[in-house]
Amino acid sequence: MELNLKGKRALVTGGSKGIGWACACALADEGCEVMIAARNPPAASRHKFRAADLSQRGAAEALAEWAGELDILVNNAGAIPGGDLLRVDEDTWRRAWDLKVFGYLNLTRQVYARMKARKSGVIVNILGNAGEKLDASYIAGSTANAGLMAFTRTLGGASHADGIRVVGINPGPVATDRLKSLFRQRAEAKFGDPERYQELFAGMSFGRPATPEEIAWMVAFLASERSAYTTGCIVSIDGGLASRST
Repeated sequence: MELNLKGKRALVTGGSKGIGWACACALADEGCEVMIAARNPPAASRHKFRAADLSQRGAAEALAEWAGELDILVNNAGAIPGGDLLRVDEDTWRRAWDLKVFGYLNLTRQVYARMKARKSGVIVNILGNAGEKLDASYIAGSTANAGLMAFTRTLGGASHADGIRVVGINPGPVATDRLKSLFRQRAEAKFGDPERYQELFAGMSFGRPATPEEIAWMVAFLASERSAYTTGCIVSIDGGLASRST
């Protein structure tokens, strides 16, 4: 399917690895001019890069100024640590939310204003299925993702008046370096061999996590004119995890 994205300008945050890098590559493969922002540079130099820590005040404004006029924004930066209410202290909670929650809100505000002036643009928020499959052992992340789901739906429900679409994606487990590292640790503890980590995927849907590319392909589709009537909604890519009753 031709997505007609050639020549579009896109910015992907958290774009140096994992889902963000896959999104940047998928958009570039469709002909977009892609810029990425992250705390650390990517291993490859395929895209324009700017170092940015969106948890810091003023970072969103500086990044939006650097990126210029955008057709597509993919908010992806941020990872929230696990833990229940008593394990996650206030400083940890605030640091995590400053990056993922306020990072998304502040950059969206800056980019949205420019898109509104042109009456055109798409914002894709990468969230997480913990926002709908609530998990008390990941309370800061579940609460953050649920809030960002509400933000995406609220803004996206009204953004059509400004010629803008705002959509979200809730990934479930994805085979990023972070997830593989976690499962290697578990395999070391269970089997005494970290390289047996894939055996621990057996209980997942289809016996595996999603690939970063499976998230990225949906980003490209949602950002394209093939999805031109889609806004204010969340797409779950979690192998049905959020729909399970147990």
